Amino acid sequence: MKRTALAAAALLATSAHAQPLKPALAGLSFMIGEWSSGTGRVADTGGTSTGVSRIAAAAGGAVLLRRDHTNLFDRAGHATGGFDQLMTIYAEDGTIRADYFDPDHVIHYITATVMPGRSVVFATASAPGAPSFRLSYTRRTPATLAISFAMAPPPGNSFHDIATGTMTKDR
Repeated sequence: MKRTALAAAALLATSAHAQPLKPALAGLSFMIGEWSSGTGRVADTGGTSTGVSRIAAAAGGAVLLRRDHTNLFDRAGHATGGFDQLMTIYAEDGTIRADYFDPDHVIHYITATVMPGRSVVFATASAPGAPSFRLSYTRRTPATLAISFAMAPPPGNSFHDIATGTMTKDR
């Protein structure tokens, strides 16, 4: 219930003007901006992806709200579709958490390892019979983010990349 209310509050509170982040999220300020991608790599299809992402402070700086659109291409470069994504990033019980949504998936990240101003790695809980996920953002330059989405199939912790790429800050 708290996650649903938090996501709704984040959507309603997003505004065009910048909001300062709450101290618990301040180390993630490097993610804020409007980003467009070069070509990303999609491991399971051998294809590529492009997209746009807007990451902004919301709910009075208590939430980072990420809104994306991703376009997918096959190995030959032909468009195969696309999808929208939404992610809320917030502090709860002394840790940073995140909830990711796309048309087919909901992923709850229960931990985040933050190197303030440089990188963040979100991770899901391990559950019997279920895959684990890891999502990382690394600041390469003030205008470039490297992104990696990885999965470890059950029962292990051997992660392999599902999608990787870089995003360039538009503003």
